[in-house]
This record gives sequence, C-alpha cells and structure tokens, in this order.
Amino acid sequence: RIKSATFFTTQVDFKQAGDLKVFSDEEQIRAIERDMAQRGYLDSSKMATIFNLLRSNDLIWPYIVNVYQKGQEPLPFDLLYWNSDATRMPAANHSFYLRRCYLQNDLAEGRMEFSGTQLDLSRIAIPVFHLAAREDHIAPPHSVFSGAGRLGGSVTFVLAGSGHIAGVINPPSRGRYQYWTGGEPEGSLETWLEHAEEHPGSWWPHWQTWIEAQDRRWVKPRRPSAGKLTSIEDAPGSYVRAQ
Repeated sequence: RIKSATFFTTQVDFKQAGDLKVFSDEEQIRAIERDMAQRGYLDSSKMATIFNLLRSNDLIWPYIVNVYQKGQEPLPFDLLYWNSDATRMPAANHSFYLRRCYLQNDLAEGRMEFSGTQLDLSRIAIPVFHLAAREDHIAPPHSVFSGAGRLGGSVTFVLAGSGHIAGVINPPSRGRYQYWTGGEPEGSLETWLEHAEEHPGSWWPHWQTWIEAQDRRWVKPRRPSAGKLTSIEDAPGSYVRAQ
C-alpha cells in the first residue's frame, strides 16, 4: 500500500545518537521509569527540558541573562512557540523506545520483533527520501545518515542547513540556509559531503521534484469538516491555553 516514504530528521540507528546518549544508561532509564510509573506518562516539560539542556547556550542561558537579569522582553519567535507545545509520552511507549533503541539499538541490529515478526530494515525496498539537518542536536546527521544506509531500496539522502526544527521548516520564500545532495548514504557522512553538491535556499523544491518523479497525479486537499465527525472548534483549539 505504501509506494514511497519520506523521513525528516529520523533516527533508526542509535549508535551515534549524540548527546542524548548521556541520559540513556541503565541507571537513568530506571529513574525515568520510576517517575513515569507515578502518573503513567513522561511529563512534557521534562522532555522539553532535556532537549533544551542539549543546547543550553542557545535555549537556556540567553533567557536567564537577557530576560531574568537584564529585564528585557524576549523577541517573538514563532518556532520557539511551536517548540514549547510539548507532548506527554505514555510510559510504556517511552520505556520501550529508550531501552530498545537508545540503550540496545535493537531496531538497527535486527533484534526487534512485533507480534512474532522480526523487523528487518534491509527489506524496505520502496523509494525513500531521507532528510537530515547539519546542526541537529536531537537526531544528529551522522546518526540519520547511518540509519538511512541500512534501508534496502533507493534512498535519496539530503542534508539541510540549520537544526532539528528550522532545518525542516524552511520555506523557499525566506531564501535562508542551504542543502546538500549527493549519492546514496554509503560510507561516512564526511566522505559523502566531500562529493555532495551544495544548493542555496530551501530543500523543499528538491523534495517536490522527487515526489513528482514517484507519481505526478494530484488529489484534492482533504476537508476535515467533511468527515463523519464534526469539528469541535476552530484551530488552534482551547487546549493550547491549558496550563
């Protein structure tokens, strides 16, 4: 049923998962599990704090110095508003993810099973568009590159400028950053970059060209209000005001 797939800053091989590995040993995972057992989920603020700690010079200290100590009003930044809308993680889901991926790397190394079926990444043979971000501190580009190389089909690997969020959300109208294209994700990322071609601006048009190469048919956009369920309220919804 799935003819092609696109992955944005997605890890499947956690051997080079970056600084998050610092928080992913047995002792710390047990502590997280004990905390989640009290409520059944990982509180969204704790996950957001971990991500901020990975880039504390950018995401923590400027606000302490400029806002708390100097009394300056923080500049409005739409991506940070979006980023602060964190999500609670169900305890069972998060525990499985930390142990089987970060701690044991079972998915990439072929030890993960669901309902008796062993997952084998090399059997994924559909065309795949795999995007990594060069300054990504959550899904480091080396980790994404390594995972992309484990897939069995044709993989179009693209490296975007900037980080985990801005590297993906980069409309062509802004004319910002750059991206690199090259061959299949083989060998090391450094070697791949030596032969890659740098392009100015957004990677979105390159992705559009790739999508149209898979299938040029267009479909009408989905209308949520046309389904069986009625709309509750207009976006963004009252939940965003919940404390």
